[in-house]
Parts: sequence; C-alpha cells; structure tokens
Amino acid sequence: MPNVAVAAPVVQPKTVTVPMPETTKERYLEVRKVGTKEVVTVIEVLSPKNKRPGEGRNAYENKRQRVLGSSTHLLEIDLLRSGEPMLVFGDGTQNDYRILVSRGENRPQSDLYAFNLQDAIPSFSLPLRTGDREPLIDLLSLLTGIYDRASYDLVIDYS
Repeated sequence: MPNVAVAAPVVQPKTVTVPMPETTKERYLEVRKVGTKEVVTVIEVLSPKNKRPGEGRNAYENKRQRVLGSSTHLLEIDLLRSGEPMLVFGDGTQNDYRILVSRGENRPQSDLYAFNLQDAIPSFSLPLRTGDREPLIDLLSLLTGIYDRASYDLVIDYS
C-alpha cells in the first residue's frame, strides 16, 4: 500500500460578534435641603438592571438599605412588569406596578401603591422635611406630558 499524504483542509475564520461591556448610567433624583445640602428624599425610578438578578440588583439593594437605614425618605417607582419586585413585607398581592413612599420617621411602615395596567397611576405626596408643604405628585400627568413633548407616538411602533 503506497503512502498517500492527505492535505488537511485549511481552517477559515468565521466572523463572530463578541459581547461588549454594557455601559449604563443609573440616574436618580435627590431632594436636598437648601443651605445644608442635606439629602431629604431619594427618588428612584427602577430600571431593568435594578430588577434582574446580578450586580445591578445587588448594588441597588445595598443603596436601598443605606437609605432605609437613615432618616432620608425613599420614593421608589417601579413601572416595570418584568423582574423581581423589591422586597416589602405585608403585600401578598400580585400587581404589575408599584410606588413605594417610605418616610424616614415612619419606618418600618411605608405606603405602597400597587396597581395594574388597567388602573390609573395613583397620585402621592412627595415626602419632605417636617413642616414643609408636600406637593402632590400626579405621575400620570407627568408621564403623559413627557410622552407628548417627546413625540413618542411618532417614534414607537405600536402595531
């Protein structure tokens, strides 16, 4: 039997896509006392990163615990149906959306506005310092105004 050399096929590269680091800037609002710059209220609008297991949720839970362990008020707005809701005790209902108003002086009790898609977004008072007049926040009107000014009806395909 003669020796036959068989050339191995040349491996050609394939074009692939590598995962890129995700750069997300988490934003929040703080209400501060004029003069001392003391944080009075932290306003958090939860993002998908806050509600998915992993680094983003862990970082937010740590921040949340720091705020809840202080005298600073926490306003937490969760308008996301997906992901695990933030932990509260005494709420056995399943709702799509939640707004938590946690006043430093009333903790551990807090007000939870739990609602569903077909419900109107409830209005709530923004907690401030004792003696300050607290504004009523009509979140539905604020979101509707943003939607209209940004012309989202022209940008988002609802079909």
